[in-house]
Amino acid sequence: MQQGASFNRTAIVAALLLAIGMIVGGYLLGNGLVRARHADRSVTVRGLAERNVTADLAVWTLNYSEQGLDLAEVQGGIERDTQTIRRFFADLGFAADALSPAGASVSQGFVNGAQTVTINQRLQLRTTDIARARRAVARQFDLVRQGVVLQEGSGISYSFTRLDAVKPAMVAAATKDARAAAEQFAKDSATQVGGIKSATQGYFSVEARDGEQAGYGVADTPLKKVRVVTTVDFYLE
Repeated sequence: MQQGASFNRTAIVAALLLAIGMIVGGYLLGNGLVRARHADRSVTVRGLAERNVTADLAVWTLNYSEQGLDLAEVQGGIERDTQTIRRFFADLGFAADALSPAGASVSQGFVNGAQTVTINQRLQLRTTDIARARRAVARQFDLVRQGVVLQEGSGISYSFTRLDAVKPAMVAAATKDARAAAEQFAKDSATQVGGIKSATQGYFSVEARDGEQAGYGVADTPLKKVRVVTTVDFYLE
């Protein structure tokens, strides 16, 4: 009898321990699944940052040509045009080395049965003095009045070259904007925003601001807008 009772008590204890183990294991498993589900909860949003800047480099390409029956006369005409252009920029205060040759070509053709020679030449102004460059563009008809006919392809372009200086602050601003969007989503879904799960930085674009046109023959402006979009995946708690 005592041996049977002892066996029963041992069996009951083993059963209780097994039951407790199953309960604890089930709880831990269930809690782990809950944590896993929470870890998988996230929201993907985009953040935008924009900054108005002023170009720091101007490049003005001037294409001009002369045509005639005699090569020497045409060459003389091109040389006069070149000197006129150089004086034009010198009078505006540009250094001589701001202008540099950017190409030339010679072609032959026929006009009314006579063989003609055409010389095309290109000069390029490169400067960081944006205000002075804009004044020069505004006075480009002075060249026309002095006999220099600017051909198709002449025009000025403005560039912003200090992009690396504004990148860190703009990426931070775009990330902050993305978090604000995530927080609004979390508020609407009764959750809270956690840390960043992953993030992707978009490319930076530099475009003309406000669609400004700089004038005849010029389709660019020194007023620029830098823009970047980041995609951020935030955890939801």
